[in-house]
Amino acid sequence: MENLTLVKPKASPYYLPQGEEESVLTHAYRQKIPLLLKGPTGCGKSRFVEKMAHQLNRPLITVACNEDTSASDLVGRYLVKGGETVWQDGPVTRAIKTGSFLYLDEIAEAREDVVVLIHSLTDHRRELYIDRLNEVLKAPSEFMLLVSFNPGYQSALKEMKPSTRQRFIALNFNYPILEAEIKIVMAESACTEDVAKRLCKMALKMRAIENYEFRETVSTRLIVYAAKLIVSGLSPRLATTVAVSQVMTDDPEALAALNDIVSLTF
Repeated sequence: MENLTLVKPKASPYYLPQGEEESVLTHAYRQKIPLLLKGPTGCGKSRFVEKMAHQLNRPLITVACNEDTSASDLVGRYLVKGGETVWQDGPVTRAIKTGSFLYLDEIAEAREDVVVLIHSLTDHRRELYIDRLNEVLKAPSEFMLLVSFNPGYQSALKEMKPSTRQRFIALNFNYPILEAEIKIVMAESACTEDVAKRLCKMALKMRAIENYEFRETVSTRLIVYAAKLIVSGLSPRLATTVAVSQVMTDDPEALAALNDIVSLTF
C-alpha cells in the first residue's frame, strides 16, 4: 500500500521562500491549475507544499509514489471486513471529497496507470472516474493537484512524458544559496550560526566534487540532520560523517574524499 499521510498542522511549517514560488502556487490554486515541482531530493519541495496548504487553509494528502504504486492504490478498492465486502476510498478519492491538496511525490516512480488516472484531473474536466463504482467525482474548487519529480535522478524510462508535463505549470527548485541555507539550518536545528556556516560551506564543497559520480548530492535535509546531532551533543565530525558522508556513498575512495572535507570543516 502507498505511503500516505493526511495532515492539517496547527502551526505553520517553516519554509524560507527562494523566489516567487508562493505567489505562483497561490495563483495556480485560484485558477484551478495543477502544479509540477521539479528539483533534487531534500531541497524543500515537500516542505513548501506543507507550508502552502497551511497558508491556504487546506488539508494535505501526501502520497510517496514508488514502482508498486498503482491506480487502485490511489482510487480505492473493495476490502473484506467482518465477513462483508466494503469499499475503501484511496487517497485521490479522499482528497477530492475533502477538497484537499493532493501531493503525489516522485510521480514518475509510479506505474503508468497512475499517470493515466490523473489525466482527467489535470484538464478542464477536473474529475475522477471510479470504474468499480461506475461513479464520476467532480473536484471542488478547493481541491488542488500537485506532483513532484527529480529530473536528475530519473532514468529515461522514468522520465515524465511531454503529454503529461503539459498538463501542469512547473516550478523549479534547487538547493538554497549559502546565506539562505544557513538561515534554514539554524531555524530547523537550533544550532549556532558558526555551526550552520561550517556545515553549509562544507555542503558547497561536496556539491562541487567532480571526480566521483554521486546519484544524489548533499541535500539541505542531510545538513539539518547533522546540525541536529551536533546540537544534541554528538561530536561535529562524527555527526557530519554519519549524517552526510556515510549516506552519500559506499565507494571507499569517494567516502574518503567526503571525509577529507569533513575533517577540514571540523
